[in-house]
Amino acid sequence: MNDLIVRRTPGTELPALTALHPLRSLRELLSWDPFQEMAPLLPIEMHRGVMPPFEVREMKDRFVFITDLPGVEAKDIEILLTGNRLTITGIRIDKVEKGEEGEYYARERTYGRFTRSFTLPDGADLNAVQANLNAGVLTVVFPKVAAVQPKKIPVTVEKAARV
Repeated sequence: MNDLIVRRTPGTELPALTALHPLRSLRELLSWDPFQEMAPLLPIEMHRGVMPPFEVREMKDRFVFITDLPGVEAKDIEILLTGNRLTITGIRIDKVEKGEEGEYYARERTYGRFTRSFTLPDGADLNAVQANLNAGVLTVVFPKVAAVQPKKIPVTVEKAARV
């Protein structure tokens, strides 16, 4: 089974370029990650950890932080607010069955601790924050303070006096 073939979904890979194509060198240069080359020198938990991507949105009446945390339970998530600094910490535990034998041919899922921090903008109501974990999606909502809501000011036109 050492000749395992990994297939990718069509359309997810960049089109192949000929060896002499000028964009090939540019693509290789831009995809180079010097820190990835140092990964074998780092402790395993530092370069194989979980780093959940976030969506951060500002809406008319609130700020919304959303991330996918599949396999993470609510008890393994900690949300801290220090001043205007939001810190979300958690752990995805590798659930290996005891006594289970076998050899991995692919292991792309990541496990371990993660921490993400965000500086909240002025106008976030830090006392009314809500956090919800539903189907592996964590949503943290900060309503905006009413005083910071934009107020529309009408423009009036004065008629010029004739001389």
